[in-house]
Amino acid sequence: MKTRNILNNKYYLYLTEFFAGMAVMAVEQGASRLLAPYFSSSQIVWTIIIGTIMIAMALGNIYGGRQADKDPNPAKLYRWVIIAAVWIAAIPVLGKYVILGIAGVMVIAVNTNFLIWAAFLACMIIFVFPLFLLGTVTPCLSKYTMDSLSDNGRIVGTLGACNTIGSILGTFLPTFITIPAAGTAVTFLIFSGVLLVLGLVYFAVNGGGRKLAAVGTVLFLLCSIFGNQDHFAFWQNDLAYEGESVYNYLQVRDGDRATILSTNVLFGVQSIRMKHDNLTGMYYDYALAAPVMAGMEPAKDGQTLTEKGVDKDQDGSEPKSLLILGMGTGTFAEQAQKYFQNVDIKGVEIDQKITNLAHRYFALPKEIPVTTYDGRAYLNADSGTYDVIMVDAYQDITIPFQMSSKEFFRLVRQHLKPGGVMVVNMNMISQQKDGITDWLSDTISKEFSEVYKADVAGSTNRELFASNDPTLMRKLPDRISTIKDPELRDMMGLVAGQMVRWQPEDRVLTDDRAPVELLGIRTIDDLIKGEIGFYKEAFQKGGIRGLLKVL
Repeated sequence: MKTRNILNNKYYLYLTEFFAGMAVMAVEQGASRLLAPYFSSSQIVWTIIIGTIMIAMALGNIYGGRQADKDPNPAKLYRWVIIAAVWIAAIPVLGKYVILGIAGVMVIAVNTNFLIWAAFLACMIIFVFPLFLLGTVTPCLSKYTMDSLSDNGRIVGTLGACNTIGSILGTFLPTFITIPAAGTAVTFLIFSGVLLVLGLVYFAVNGGGRKLAAVGTVLFLLCSIFGNQDHFAFWQNDLAYEGESVYNYLQVRDGDRATILSTNVLFGVQSIRMKHDNLTGMYYDYALAAPVMAGMEPAKDGQTLTEKGVDKDQDGSEPKSLLILGMGTGTFAEQAQKYFQNVDIKGVEIDQKITNLAHRYFALPKEIPVTTYDGRAYLNADSGTYDVIMVDAYQDITIPFQMSSKEFFRLVRQHLKPGGVMVVNMNMISQQKDGITDWLSDTISKEFSEVYKADVAGSTNRELFASNDPTLMRKLPDRISTIKDPELRDMMGLVAGQMVRWQPEDRVLTDDRAPVELLGIRTIDDLIKGEIGFYKEAFQKGGIRGLLKVL
């Protein structure tokens, strides 16, 4: 019989194990990219993804083993493989709608841990079933490939090796090749297509399964056609760019007043560049107080960029220096270059694609160098010192723990010149006591004696200014008075008037203990309560009809 010939050969079954392992890991990598634009790519989201997949695989192992003992028919396994392939192919078509539907329900239904519940339910609904089916592969193949107890150890070891090698490739290929080159949707389609081919080849050789094979092929082709047509933010029609990098989902909106970069469709934007020549009206303006505090020389009226230059002053002193960790699209660098003279600006940005977009859409000046590197790793390798270091690496709701610890801020302090100033943009302030911004502020206070906060009006941003110069605030009024540009001078006066000395408690983040994800979730819950309290009240009073009336 044809079936017996395949079982005797065993290579096709080993190939099945190899590609099943590859597909599982590829789906896991794709899951993180599918969820990241909505729920972030934090450690908590990764934990939910991994945990959910392990649950599915464990249940699949149990079920597959029992079914293999009960009915050792390879045709049943390859039917499951085809079904899993079609489900995975449908994820790019339907996944984003499922996620937003769950997020909408969770906003109304839960009061705490919104991110955890929404991400967990999304993973359960979207990913558990196909990975449960793929979890049946290993126990079934162990049954089909084993002829006697004399070689069962070798066969199980070979199957395990095939699965592991496939998993290794399934981990690296999406991250470094398919997602950056073709996107998340195509990645799902590629690996679901491999699974589909496995099932189709089996039934083509052994016969049977024609109806399932035909339906599966048609559905896969439909998913291939429609799966890559919608944006992650499919309700927006004004996108100038949407794509993915190794690190981020990226979206650019180019409007009449501003160009906006977003890396998360549910939790705000990362960078904004206003199209007028004045101040932005956002946190970048507040952050300009740091160069003033550090004694950078304001630009003279009517002075052009060429006239300002970056050379030694007439007294022979070196130019002032500014380092930006988390360059983004370079709005702060452009503002600093415009409003101050004789300043050497450098940027560090971990995502090269963001830097490319900065030059393409955000008019980042070519003469400002940007190094593609992690901010902390850059400081470890850099021997230079700076008058101002801006830390703007807290992206949306994702706060890298390695850039939030006492050890990191000590490293920043060591790279500041005497009288230098660090400014940190914090973007999740709320009325909640003991939130992530409070922990960060206390941690900074362990390394800097002079720490002042200024909350940005009309936003959830806070600028924290830190230095070890005890005369910092005493000199600030005189330095503001030297500013010739009236708009900047007024803005700096406003910021100085809003600065409040931080009164630290004993909340310290360290490299060993920095629970930034859990602290961030507390703040997210608080922000969501404030934003949707009105809608939740309408739903509680009038149900769906009441909610629809206020939308």
